[in-house]
Amino acid sequence: MPFYFFVWTPEIVEHLAEHGVTQDEFEEIVCTPEGEAASRSTGNPLAFGTTRAGRLLCCVFRRLDDMVIEPITAFEIEG
Repeated sequence: MPFYFFVWTPEIVEHLAEHGVTQDEFEEIVCTPEGEAASRSTGNPLAFGTTRAGRLLCCVFRRLDDMVIEPITAFEIEG
């Protein structure tokens, strides 16, 4: 499992909460994704997978360098 530093701001924490996603869930998916791709709208990387609680999430982020991740958004994928 890779190790990353996440840049958390109050704004992004609030934004994720509006989508019902916690910081822990976001980090869980980015660190142990079931799949990865690029956002069709922005080209930013995204990771998706199932949390330990059984939620299927998509997490969009920016890589500031090899070890630093800036979260952008996340949402639950309806199955």
